[in-house]
Amino acid sequence: MRRLVAFLAAALLSAPLWAAHCPADMAKIDALLQSNPPSDPAVLAQVQKLRAEGEELHNSGNHGQSVEVLGEALKLLEAKH
Repeated sequence: MRRLVAFLAAALLSAPLWAAHCPADMAKIDALLQSNPPSDPAVLAQVQKLRAEGEELHNSGNHGQSVEVLGEALKLLEAKH
């Protein structure tokens, strides 16, 4: 029972950290798209789709999923550079 309570407390306390992480990831994606976009149109479209999805998740308060989706976009961008 103690572990469950500790886990729930940690999860609740970490939510603001996830919320702050999303805008930083979005800004990094935007900067990479501006400075050095992928040359492959399919990759560019996928990154843009993931970026938009991540922002929607962030705005709806789903920060954990937002960080995951934005992380996928960053991996695609960084793999192409």
